[in-house]
Amino acid sequence: MQLTRFDRWLRESFVHETHVYTMRPVEDLPSGLRHEELPDQPGRKFKHRYRAKKSRNADKLIRVLKQNGQMFTTRVVDRESWYVPYIAPKDNRSVTWLVITRICMAAGLFFLVGILIRLWEDPDMRANILDSFKILKG
Repeated sequence: MQLTRFDRWLRESFVHETHVYTMRPVEDLPSGLRHEELPDQPGRKFKHRYRAKKSRNADKLIRVLKQNGQMFTTRVVDRESWYVPYIAPKDNRSVTWLVITRICMAAGLFFLVGILIRLWEDPDMRANILDSFKILKG
């Protein structure tokens, strides 16, 4: 199903994380960012990675990098937390519709069981049901 606004907000707030890669460290680092120095490897272009859990913090860092004329690249990745597969399933299903469907099914099952219990407690209906089973068995 199509993702709802709520699904997109959940993913942006709790699942996605922005990584900003640069060649040299930033002098005045905005708050809300984590800095990691990447090991030297052949073929690696960038030496510093900044992790931003909120896109606003990443935007602040990008603004600072543009003002300083630094070369950078960004990547949006999923966080590594236990709750990520529940909020953002790999098959891009809508969590909102999944929850709504399961609630409706549980409510319908609850009412169906209630009706069946009421019918079974009625002595005339119970006798009719038992007679029907006897007729069906032959």
